[in-house]
Amino acid sequence: MTAYGLLVSHSHNRVYAQAAAALVKAELTVFSERALGGRVRDVRETAIGGVPYVTFSADGLTEQDVRLLSNLSSLYALFQIEDELLRPVPLQPLDLFGSDLLTIQKYSGKTNEYFTKLLLNVTAMATDSPMDLVTGRPRVLDPMCGRGTTLNQAMMYGLDAAGIDIDGKDFDAYAAFIKTWLKNNRVKHQAEVANIRREKAVLGRRLHVTLGASKERYKSGETMEITVVNADSVDAGKFFRPGSFDLIVTDAPYGVQHGSRPKGGQPGRRGKPQLSRNPVELLTAAVPGWVRLLRSGGAIGISWNTFVGRREELADVLTSNGLDVQDSDAYLGFRHRVDQAITRDLITARKP
Repeated sequence: MTAYGLLVSHSHNRVYAQAAAALVKAELTVFSERALGGRVRDVRETAIGGVPYVTFSADGLTEQDVRLLSNLSSLYALFQIEDELLRPVPLQPLDLFGSDLLTIQKYSGKTNEYFTKLLLNVTAMATDSPMDLVTGRPRVLDPMCGRGTTLNQAMMYGLDAAGIDIDGKDFDAYAAFIKTWLKNNRVKHQAEVANIRREKAVLGRRLHVTLGASKERYKSGETMEITVVNADSVDAGKFFRPGSFDLIVTDAPYGVQHGSRPKGGQPGRRGKPQLSRNPVELLTAAVPGWVRLLRSGGAIGISWNTFVGRREELADVLTSNGLDVQDSDAYLGFRHRVDQAITRDLITARKP
């Protein structure tokens, strides 16, 4: 067996940094269980020279295995440990663009980009083809995408992605950001915003972006697509084809900053539906529509604030819609504190 040390990235906010080692330890355990045949063992948090590492042992890691491990959310560097010396292992991350795509946006309520990457990774591991994350091209949907952190991570990986959000200001902010970022970074692309009309009625607005990781790829037709719809998430089925996504990844309302209109919500001010800040209410209304958009063998991953919803309640919503909740020990190590009002966890489930 070969010993390895994973240097945990130091580029976190203070609170997330405290949980980073434990989270990447849990993430690595999921990678081992789902994609690496259990060949990664003895995963533990270790201090080397006073610096936080996650150490593990493994035998026979292939180049493809290293490609997968290179995308761990809080990985800064990977080393083989030989007689107390560290030998660097060359990384092969999927990243196609600079990190500013993920970090430049700053706003209240933004999900930490490291956690967004972790949630996408762990959800990909729950599918029937976990190695597709590095060998295939899974299609991603965030049905409550806000200002697009999940969409940007999917774009970083070179994946097609789509999002839905009911907040018109967030839709406008993301459209403005991605157009400006693509232009400033001289990424070849086309982007347009248009109304979605059915039978002369306007159902919402759609941002559609086609881009290439390089001019050569764009010209050859090797492009990726980002689509965002400004509409209610419970109406997702009106905008996308059934079975068209491999991964559904989203951050449920925390009961602090976020909200979404549930189906059948009571009228609020000016006759508009109220914003529900309870993730269980929202998911009960929205998950049936989301599941229809997920292919067989695909997976859904949801993060939420445990102060406003119990894991058992979310699991009941997912299982009642025919999904298989992933509940092995590897999937139960992601709970962590965000602030005094938020303790975050995640849950994943696969569609049979």
